[in-house]
Amino acid sequence: MSEYASSMNEAAAAPIQLVPGNSLITKTPEDGRLLAVKMARLIIKATQPDAAVREKLRAVYAEDAAMLIAIGQTVATEFATISAANNYWK
Repeated sequence: MSEYASSMNEAAAAPIQLVPGNSLITKTPEDGRLLAVKMARLIIKATQPDAAVREKLRAVYAEDAAMLIAIGQTVATEFATISAANNYWK
């Protein structure tokens, strides 16, 4: 594990696996999209490990269009990476 990953894990209450199953390979594009959403959520959890704080902040970003767009962009970036790893399901 890298020093950065180790420090991220120490900050969280429990280690977080940022790539579920340690693989980006999925059977279908839909599965890839679901993995992208999961990975985006995991990075938020790793960045802010306090569940109470995350819950409190939901009300803030739920009403902020720019923040919602940023979340969508994060998922799109994750999906682009997953798509490339799967050779675009060709």
